[in-house]
Amino acid sequence: MHGTVPSIIITNRRVDYVMKGKDNFVSHPSYLLTAKAYFILGIIVTSIFSSAWILLNQNHVAMAQVQQQQQLQQVNGNSFQLGNVTFSHNTASVNGVKLHYVIGGHGPPVVLLHGWPETWYAWHTVMPALAKNYTVIAPDLRGLGDSSKPTAGYDGKNVAEDIHQLVTKLGYRTIFLVGHDIGTQVAYSYAAAHPAEVKKLAVMELTIPGFAPPGRPPIWWSIFHQVPDVPEALVQGKEMMYLSWFFHGLTYNPAAITQADINEYVSHYSAPGGLRAGFEYYRAFPQDAIQNMNYSKTKLTMPVLAMGGGYIPVLGGNITMPSVIYGMQKLAQNVQGIKVPNSGHFIPEERPDIVIKQLDTFFSSNPITKTSK
Repeated sequence: MHGTVPSIIITNRRVDYVMKGKDNFVSHPSYLLTAKAYFILGIIVTSIFSSAWILLNQNHVAMAQVQQQQQLQQVNGNSFQLGNVTFSHNTASVNGVKLHYVIGGHGPPVVLLHGWPETWYAWHTVMPALAKNYTVIAPDLRGLGDSSKPTAGYDGKNVAEDIHQLVTKLGYRTIFLVGHDIGTQVAYSYAAAHPAEVKKLAVMELTIPGFAPPGRPPIWWSIFHQVPDVPEALVQGKEMMYLSWFFHGLTYNPAAITQADINEYVSHYSAPGGLRAGFEYYRAFPQDAIQNMNYSKTKLTMPVLAMGGGYIPVLGGNITMPSVIYGMQKLAQNVQGIKVPNSGHFIPEERPDIVIKQLDTFFSSNPITKTSK
């Protein structure tokens, strides 16, 4: 809420003067000394805090790298059941990082790219059904989940190269590609860089950098997360409270994402380096916008399915035109837009039934080629 507040502007006020009475100022040497002392003390305290935070952040990065190495050694080839379908945890070294990915099922490859603040687990309710007809590949994006956490390289073009090298290493060339939230940016970058290798592209819930609907202001967290270091300093130790706000405020039905689900995500984002890596995707948005403008000179020709939530509480409720549909209509020639009813931002978890049905229909009857391993 904004109101009208009278403005009081004081100019040309020297620190060695104090007010006496209503309009008179008199010199006061002790005030000058005190002000100087506080000024110097402020500089010292600020310097100490800044240095401490830099060292803390560097320490967290180092801890994250060690911890990730230990975890990655443990998960490789670890099989588990999800909806009576066998999946396995694996890792691959690609593009200078180690990516953790989950794979299972049989048939043409479908690559699922999650968003923030999630991991591969965002797809756990749709993966078993898709695995009946497809080989499902759900990676943790660089820096997130159980993937390694480099200090840089979080722009869409580079992260798409991570995924492209993973797909190639698994022996596939052409794929069905799906993205949600920041995974949509990565998916678009992948499709734009390798248009002949993406048979069909499905994207969900992202205001694509550089292609926001006219007059739509940026959301507050998109700006906040781009500020260097400050989000980490304020959110660290409060990850459960902070991330829960998004899972509750951006969902049509908050019960669709259980406390156990939230715990799963928080366990990764509260790990050393987890918050920083997540925020780095937002800090890459200006670079993404430039890349997207360059990519947009040639519109995508493969069929595109764009799905947006129909009701997001913190954005005012009913969504008239999901921004992801608007953006993809600017970036691709053949776009099918769907506003998902009774769903907020987290469509794969809120309406897995619709996601499964739409993807299966969208992807059906399309040949996929596989290279020899």
